[in-house]
Amino acid sequence: MSSRRVTLSDVARHAGVSRTTVSLVLAGRGRELRISQAVEQQVLDAANELGYRPNIVSIGLRTGTTRTIGFVSDTVATTRLAGDMIKGALEAAREQDMMLFIGESEGEADLESGLLQAMHDRQVDGIIYASMFTRSLKVPAALTSGPAVLLNAISEQPCALPAIVPDEVEAGRAAARILLDAGHRNDIHLIGAGPGIHDVPPGALAGVERVTGIREVLGKAKVKIASGRVCPDWQPEYGYQATRELLEHTRPSALICLNDRIAVGAYQALDDFRLKVPAEVSVVSFDDHPVATWIRPQLTTIALPHYELGRKAVDVLFTEIERHRQATTPESRIYRVPMPVRTRDSVAVRA
Repeated sequence: MSSRRVTLSDVARHAGVSRTTVSLVLAGRGRELRISQAVEQQVLDAANELGYRPNIVSIGLRTGTTRTIGFVSDTVATTRLAGDMIKGALEAAREQDMMLFIGESEGEADLESGLLQAMHDRQVDGIIYASMFTRSLKVPAALTSGPAVLLNAISEQPCALPAIVPDEVEAGRAAARILLDAGHRNDIHLIGAGPGIHDVPPGALAGVERVTGIREVLGKAKVKIASGRVCPDWQPEYGYQATRELLEHTRPSALICLNDRIAVGAYQALDDFRLKVPAEVSVVSFDDHPVATWIRPQLTTIALPHYELGRKAVDVLFTEIERHRQATTPESRIYRVPMPVRTRDSVAVRA
């Protein structure tokens, strides 16, 4: 079988029409230029029978586009949880007949600079600049020259680029509502951050926003946060240590853990003190890490919408690409993607 690419001339010969007619039909201009429906169908059938595919390079030369998007991140591609952002972006790009070029810097500034330059060298139509965890960052100068969006990040400085992030404030509200709806009014403690909105580990934007939402809902219900314990890193060992220190002084009614890994440590500490989840202590958390369904009882958590974030980034980038073509001002806007509640078995109703 020949591997030669089927051309417009091949389709024209097969359909018995001119190459110009084929070009107009396949460009969707047949009716506009009064090509009969019968001839149009004849061309489409011929293209289908021969397996004709448009030459993207030629189209790019005519239209000034390459039908490609760059996706540059720190460690998204190699992180199991955040990798769904790439899956969402890939699927959204494919639906628009776009190709996604993926590059990962591993947090190295020189490597990142090279990746961004490589994307520009390949004349991608736009760039998604993504972070593995939600944070504020300094936007690289290389992003300001063309269509781009920030994914899972916001700019530290005033910036014309749109940003797509999880709705962490609403997630905090949801966590608080879960406990209020279950009848918890006293002895609610935060593990990982709090009680103030700035009592978080360095760079923990998600912590600031989650605590903001928690405080808002509990405050409106006139429920005081009993305590908050900052963990230097949101890993199980720190959750374990913080919860043990809490349990040495008091018996909580409920814990709001700032992520699921902290909650794993909290479960272990509660077990050390022979306190049962949720019969004696309810636990609610964030992220919907796979561990949330592995531990027992399974953990009620507010999920990071990584797949939806990736899809939204592509949708917003398409809008920015169109703005760039029309030479209109980019829209500096933060798009907040809802974080769904995963109701499981770690919260009990209090009388």
